[in-house]
Amino acid sequence: MGVARAMTKAGSLLRLVKFEHTLFALPFALTSTVVCAHGWPAARQLFFIVLACVGARTAAMAFNRIVDRELDARNIRTRDRELPTGKVALWEAYALLIAAALVFVLSALALNQLCFWLSFPALGVLLGYSYTKRFTAWSHSILGLALAIAPVGAWLAIAGRFDAAPLALSAAVIMWVAGFDIIYATLDVEFDRREGLHSAVRRLGVPAALRLAAMLHVAFVAALLLFGHLAQLGAAYFVGAAAAGALIVVQHAIVRPNDPGRINAAFFVVNGVISVGLLGATAIDIWVV
Repeated sequence: MGVARAMTKAGSLLRLVKFEHTLFALPFALTSTVVCAHGWPAARQLFFIVLACVGARTAAMAFNRIVDRELDARNIRTRDRELPTGKVALWEAYALLIAAALVFVLSALALNQLCFWLSFPALGVLLGYSYTKRFTAWSHSILGLALAIAPVGAWLAIAGRFDAAPLALSAAVIMWVAGFDIIYATLDVEFDRREGLHSAVRRLGVPAALRLAAMLHVAFVAALLLFGHLAQLGAAYFVGAAAAGALIVVQHAIVRPNDPGRINAAFFVVNGVISVGLLGATAIDIWVV
């Protein structure tokens, strides 16, 4: 019974932080990694890059759930989450947050001193995002910035310096995440109005916000092309970038405001294919072509 309870609790903690959504940011970090290393880096570097990404995202999500727990309890869409329902106790969420933050910082230390010192402001961005919708309509871009730390951090782990190429990839991530977060925010526009929360959807209205999301996604594809140029990648990568652009078109064609099923398909399925597919195209470009 003890083992069964432990497994149930572990499952609840993983659901609390939507652990499977690590798939969104991690492939971009790995894309940056393989380009900088011209292939896979040393196993030790790869291990700590992956561990840092997992720790950072887990800490960010745990903190977000802690900060938003009362809002989640009042929102029909989110009231069944683990903290409002008591499946995860508040102290357990804090323990997960602290453990994940330590994993992130210590992984950065294991990579190099620059990564270690930059892990603290990075953690500030990751955690600070959770408060932004309380005072700005542009919290979507802060979320994008939080995920965009991963490609630059991976590059710093390998090269130990800033370069233009990973900054272009991070710019792409900011545009990509901000665009799809605006789409996702259409589900909560009425709730946000009642609670006094801010979003681009509340500020601009649904049609104009979706047009903004489309423009951000055009900029996303342009930044992917710039990254490929700066990193001197070849045809396979650019085919992958073009495929990402086609999937963005599919994403916007799928979306219907107030239809959670379609938005979840656009948000979770299409975005996962984009991130993994781009990593695959980059790997083919480096190792095969």
